[in-house]
Parts: sequence; C-alpha cells; structure tokens
Amino acid sequence: MLPHSSTDVSGTLYIVATPIGNLDDLSKRAKDTLEKASFIAAEDTRHTKKLLNYFNIEARLFSLHDHNEKDRAQYIAKLLDDGEDVALVSDAGTPLISDPGYHVVSYLRDLGYQVSPVPGPSAIITALCASGLPTDKFFFQGFLPAKSKSRKEVMASWKQQAGTTVFYESTHRIKDSISDLMDVFEDDVEIVLARELTKTFETFLKGKPSYILQRFEEDSNQVRGEFVVMLDYREETDADDNDQEAKRILEILLQDLSLKQASQLAAKITGLKKNYLYQIALQMQS
Repeated sequence: MLPHSSTDVSGTLYIVATPIGNLDDLSKRAKDTLEKASFIAAEDTRHTKKLLNYFNIEARLFSLHDHNEKDRAQYIAKLLDDGEDVALVSDAGTPLISDPGYHVVSYLRDLGYQVSPVPGPSAIITALCASGLPTDKFFFQGFLPAKSKSRKEVMASWKQQAGTTVFYESTHRIKDSISDLMDVFEDDVEIVLARELTKTFETFLKGKPSYILQRFEEDSNQVRGEFVVMLDYREETDADDNDQEAKRILEILLQDLSLKQASQLAAKITGLKKNYLYQIALQMQS
C-alpha cells in the first residue's frame, strides 16, 4: 500500500481505554468516541458488547486479536480511506499494553494515517499508585514466561534494576510465580499484589514472599482474579563503600569532562548504573 497523504480526507483510528472493572470508570470522552465511531475493533467482541450495552451504544463490531491483527490492519486502513472513524479497544484498560494493537498502530502510523489516543484506565498505574511502593521509577515486565526456569531467569535480571518492577499474572500461575520470586530473592523483597482492581472485592496484599504464600494457604479467595504484581528490591551490600569510591572517581573525571561524559566513564569503571552516577555528580556540583 502506498503512503497515505496527510491531505486526504479520511477517518481516524482512536485508541480508547476502557474500564478495568468498574464500568462507571469509562470517561465521557471515551463514551462519546465509541458512540461516534462507525466501527469498533475489539479483542473479544462478546466482552465489548456487554460494555456497549451498558451505555446503550450501537456500533459495528469486529474482532482484532493476536492471530488476525496484521490482516485487520489493512482492513482498518480501507475503512479510514472510506472516511470511517474506527475505535480500537481491548477487553479492559488501555489497548496495546500487553494487549493486541501494536501492529495496527505501527502500520497506520508508517502510512501517515491519523491515530489518536483517548486515555483512561490502566491496571499498571491503578495498582502502582495505591501500592505504597516507590513510584518515581518503575519497570513494566508484562506477562512472565509460562515455565518456571525461564521465569526465574527473568526475575534474576531484576536484581540489577533500579525502581519498582511491575508484572501481570493470572490466577492459574500466581502461586508458582510468588514461589519463584522467593527462590530468586529469598525473603529479601517487598511484594504488593493487587487483584480485582476497581471491583467489589478489590484487594491489596503487601509483604515478603513467605507472607504472601501464607495468605494464599489461609484464604483461597486470595488467588482468584487477575493480578498486578509489584516488587521493590534494593541490594544494600557495600552501598556506602561503592558511593564513596564513585565520588572519588567522579571528582577526578569532572575536572576535565562534562557531567554526562564523566558519568558514562565512571559507569564503565565501577559497574554502577550511569543514571545513578549522574545524580551523584549533580549533587557534587550543587
């Protein structure tokens, strides 16, 4: 397909965030967008139909999921060429975040079509802001591998990461994932589990892996639902010694190099993270 000209009169693809539980969380703008769209591309049309019925919205639905996404991209381009507006939704939350839609948006963007976000609920942000864990830096892992060995390899890589780690987990694997976290981090990590967000039985569990597993054994309801798992791990060994050595090296490098250059070179020398060293260098010059 040839690149789409920005002067062409065509429709817009709207990326519409929908509720993650409580249907009343649908924003007015999202509702208006779904009402005016000629077509709605949905991950599961049966699920989305319930949302539309709740708000008395009538629209032509078609499916867009992992197995047909690339074909649907061309179909949506044709609809836009015909001047039709299309709304893309997932089963819950913001589309493309561990949900289908990437290939469609990338394809249409490359061809010059108008793609407009309609922001709203996101399970990641909803869980994180109420978790009590640090929110200044966080890393979203999505869904973890199905096999324990691969899961543990991914988890082990988080030890070198600064900030809170967030991932999704299903009711079928939540016990195994927490057990794997305990194997990798022992009981030296703080975990927060959020489940049934915005629903009647919304629950946050906070504690070490051993505590979380204990709560699972005491109350089987705690393993029901879809989970957002968050953890904060900070290795404390030799932190002060490392900082002192880093400051000594930075002090020498800053005599001849810029903040950025000194931080990059100090990172190679010490093995510490470049951004962390940059912040130390900033403090030294303030």
